[in-house]
Amino acid sequence: MNEELSYADMLEIPVETVSVSHKEKRRRPHEAEPDLPEQLMERVNDRMEEDPAYAESKPIEREAAVSRKSKTAHRIVIGEFIAVCALCAAIFITNLLMPESAINTFVRGLMSGDSTAADTRSYSDFALSSVVSESADAEITVSDSGVLSFTCECEVYPPCDGKLVSVNGEEGYYSVEIKHSDSFSTIMSGLDTVFCGVGETVKGNLPVAHSGGEHAVHVMFYSNGKLLNCFTLGENGLAWS
Repeated sequence: MNEELSYADMLEIPVETVSVSHKEKRRRPHEAEPDLPEQLMERVNDRMEEDPAYAESKPIEREAAVSRKSKTAHRIVIGEFIAVCALCAAIFITNLLMPESAINTFVRGLMSGDSTAADTRSYSDFALSSVVSESADAEITVSDSGVLSFTCECEVYPPCDGKLVSVNGEEGYYSVEIKHSDSFSTIMSGLDTVFCGVGETVKGNLPVAHSGGEHAVHVMFYSNGKLLNCFTLGENGLAWS
């Protein structure tokens, strides 16, 4: 009421003719505040309609890119399949024509579970050494078939480095097999005592057994299971002929 009187005094209007009222602006009950995400979407849509850069943009052709990748992967798979078939064919052919080739020896080692590398050395790759000590009074002979024999009480040496793979016989008469490579091996029989066990590495300069001199000791060289007769015995010892 005081405000009405002050307002009437300023305008010099009778108080009875003045009526001042203040109304608060209220939002209708059914009108809710606009949602911010919806406002943002409307602004983006308006901008896309007005901005030429947005209007000229084109969607990325993802299907074409995926198609090119699938074709490349398909070609790689076909190439790998052809390479595997070629390798299998080569192994099969060499297995028929060259059963003792390096690749077949390696494959046999894999199939047998042997993880060691194949030793493809031939007998001619080894240098032979004397099978008895230099101080031994042994008369060594070689038969026509290639069997080396002597009868003497002495230490017996491997002809070259290798691994002892078998010991057979009984006390007083043993035979051993020494494997030098996958194809070359030596068999010694008529031994009284064996110094090494199966699986141990033997050296050409260390004795592997002892002979009591009561019976003959025989030494035989084998290549792929065949007895060799291609060595000579001279003043300088054993040598391949």
